[in-house]
Parts: sequence; structure tokens; C-alpha cells
Amino acid sequence: MNAFEAAAKAIAAARNLIITAGAGMGVDSGLPDFRGVEGFWQAYPPYARLGIRFEEAANPAHFARDPAFGWGFYGHRLDLYRRVVPHPGFRLILDWVDCYRLDYFIVTSNVDGQFQKAGYTPDRILEVHGSIHHLQCSGPCCQSLWENQEEVPVDTPTMRATRFPRCPSCGQVARPNILMFGDWDWISARSDEQAVRFDDFLSAREGAPAVILELGAGTAIPTIRSLGERLSRRPCSQLIRINPHEPGTVGIAIATGAFQGLQGIETALAGG
Repeated sequence: MNAFEAAAKAIAAARNLIITAGAGMGVDSGLPDFRGVEGFWQAYPPYARLGIRFEEAANPAHFARDPAFGWGFYGHRLDLYRRVVPHPGFRLILDWVDCYRLDYFIVTSNVDGQFQKAGYTPDRILEVHGSIHHLQCSGPCCQSLWENQEEVPVDTPTMRATRFPRCPSCGQVARPNILMFGDWDWISARSDEQAVRFDDFLSAREGAPAVILELGAGTAIPTIRSLGERLSRRPCSQLIRINPHEPGTVGIAIATGAFQGLQGIETALAGG
């Protein structure tokens, strides 16, 4: 039995499906791959010319010191995430949910909102690093969060925003409700509420056959990868890891991109 067949067998026998997704899930939708500094610079040549790494661009200090620079990066990403169409692999998983009557929950480190766009129930999603589609005060002056309905134009040669949002309460620069590097001001209330729902999901389904479907989660920031391995140690749980660069040795390892791996499982399921 190959890995695709083993994964198909596990999904067909499961009652619960926990989808854990890292950045690799979005690559097949056309989102940039930030693997390593070269990957980031290939996606954003202006930062390569300035010698700025991803960790430096994704720093909350910019919103106080130079908001045009801070929103240059996040405004560009906001526009990209709004325009991108989730790849067909998102739909394949929903088809399995319907076909095998699976109860599901999603845990993702991605801030792009692609699972919501693809039709997954918002109350079944935990965004552990927040979402670019919600804003907070950069101060912050309060704990309020609000939907990001802003248009943030960016001059791409310089990667500087020409306009950016402000907090409706105090007038300070607003920022995405995303956990950034060296971030002490992220307001985690929305993600905390999602985490409570996920804990309730796990508690209510203790001991039922479960598959953890891990997609594109690497070791550089191991939040999602570590969660998948931890969940796989629960009774009656099986980890399926789809990762082209770091498939590892835990669970059923499929060394492909997310969409290709999901297609391979679909072919195995269709073959009975």
C-alpha cells in the first residue's frame, strides 16, 4: 500500500477531520513562497535591493516609525489575498467532508482568509496568527478589532503605501490583526475565541477516529507542524503530512505540494 492509498483508507474510516495548514497550502493558488531569504526576495525584489528580510518587513515597529513602509508590505499582501482564487484542493477536502460525513475543524498559521473564501464555515477555523482581514489600533489605544474594508494603494517599485487606515477611536495608524515578529501589541482576542471553539471540538469528539491532514507546514516556524504531531498522539488519530520539502517520518508522509498530494489521495479514494 503506497502513501496515497494509506491516506485514502484513513480518511474513509475517519469520523473527524482536522486540517492543519501552513504557508505551503497557498502556494498552489499562486501565493508567494517565503521559504528562506531568497524565496522572500524573489517574491519582493525591492526588499532584496534594500537587504530586508521577511522578519524585518513583518515587524510591528514600522507602523509607529514609518507606517508607509509598514503598510507597503501588508497593503501589497492584502491586495494579493483579495485577488487570489483558492486552488481546487480546497474544494476536494470539502467534497470528502460531504462524502464521508466528516466533522471538521481547520487550524492554520496563514493570515490570508483563503479557507473562508473557499467556503469553509468560519466558526470551524482557528487562525493562530490572526488575519489580515481584521484591523486593530497600532498603539493599541483599546482592545477593539474591526473588519478590514480598506483599500491600501502601494507604490510597488518602492513598496510604500500612499494611503493607510487609522484607528477610529484615537486616530493612530491602524495595523493588521496579525501576530508579527517581536510583537507585544497583537490583540489575540479573536484568535483566542477561535481556540476555545477548537478545544470544545476536540473535547466533544474524544476517542472518535480522526485524521489530521497537515498541508504545507514546515519546520522554520513549527507552530502547525508541532500541533499536528501532538494531535496525532491522541487515541484513534492518524497524521497525514503533505509537504514537498520536509515530509518527515511521522504519520503518513506524502512528499508533494498540497494540491498534488490532495489529488493523489482523491485518485486513491475514487479507486476504492
